[in-house]
Amino acid sequence: MLDKFFKLTENKTSVKTEILAGLTTFMTMAYILAVNPDILSATGMDKNALFTATALSAFVATLVMALVAKLPFALAPGMGLNAFFAFTVVLGMGYSWQFALTAVLLEGILFLLLTAFNIRELIVNAIPMTLKHAISVGIGFFIAFIGLQNAGIIVDNPATLVSLGDMGSPAVLIAIGGIVLTAVLLALKVRGALLIGIFTATIAGIPFDVTQVPDGNLVGTPPSLAPIMFQFDFSKVFTIDMLIVLFTFLFVDMFDTVGTLVGVSSKAGMLDKEGRVPRAKQALFADSIGTTVGAMLGTSTVTTYVESASGVAEGGKTGLTSLTTAVLFLLALFFAPLFTMVPGAATAAALVLVGFFMMSPIVKINFDDFTESIPAFITIIVMPLTYSIAEGIVFGMLAFVLLKLLTGKVKDISLIMVVLAVLFVLKFFM
Repeated sequence: MLDKFFKLTENKTSVKTEILAGLTTFMTMAYILAVNPDILSATGMDKNALFTATALSAFVATLVMALVAKLPFALAPGMGLNAFFAFTVVLGMGYSWQFALTAVLLEGILFLLLTAFNIRELIVNAIPMTLKHAISVGIGFFIAFIGLQNAGIIVDNPATLVSLGDMGSPAVLIAIGGIVLTAVLLALKVRGALLIGIFTATIAGIPFDVTQVPDGNLVGTPPSLAPIMFQFDFSKVFTIDMLIVLFTFLFVDMFDTVGTLVGVSSKAGMLDKEGRVPRAKQALFADSIGTTVGAMLGTSTVTTYVESASGVAEGGKTGLTSLTTAVLFLLALFFAPLFTMVPGAATAAALVLVGFFMMSPIVKINFDDFTESIPAFITIIVMPLTYSIAEGIVFGMLAFVLLKLLTGKVKDISLIMVVLAVLFVLKFFM
């Protein structure tokens, strides 16, 4: 039955290979079960409920990918997007987490419509490639900065804004040890390096009270979703701030997903002669459904994970790989205390090194053309320094439009870019 449904023989793979690939993918991305609740709980959301929402949204989205698109890709709440949700929309702009969840819900619905009418390509083509690369890099720096801050390695300073923390504190030492261990495991190509680093640092923190061991069993019924499920705020839907927040969610998720699909498909040798991803529309539907369902459950944007490449590297070629990963996310629900006890010092390594992973597109930026590289640089540097992904995108786009106009390269600017630039300028004066 599995062979017939997933066409294993046709794809020159086996049940054993696909299951191992799915396990590998889960190991490399399961850190999100600890990191996502840790980040989103900064908004005041219930951390235990967030664990359930994270696991369930990953299960639903990955299951759709497995059964509908039949591709070996896994999905979960996206890194960077959860940071934007928590630290920009809620803590930075001052909106409630209910407002942010509403933006995610609207994004998911819009994605469903955009996918259904095949107009994602129009939006993708309207945004300059240099800014696509820069946004990934900027988010990488931002995520790494958050990880260093959560661990106490970087602290606030009235004179210099930031400075080095107490390097002798247990939390800092555990975080640094986790970063070193994870980096070594990654260099040795050990599967699940991020997850191993998180769990090792968590265990190391127990004797120093950095890790708070929960009372009772580590295995049990999943935490209730009641505190965060269907918690929406539609009162500010028709505002400029909602437009900017919604666009940022839409934009970052769109290019994360498209880039991952293309990149991993290329590695797996799955692209057709014209470089297209097979069943791409169905894959994008999985992303859209995951985001919509995730918002209803109470978590940030769900996207396709680049860690899927680890499963592909193990030989995964079909939806059986992603089906295996989906089932493992479902099983993880019953180990909630094991994941929610993880402290910020333990997740620091994953945040810092995921930030490193997101920097790779910097080599694709054309630094010889200043009308391309300067907006990219502004995008990258503004994100961590303003603690806002949105501000990085706003200043980067404005710089791009302005430099192109003033240097006579008007043809490089799309109409959509001009409209967005005008909206961003209006935002500063409202």
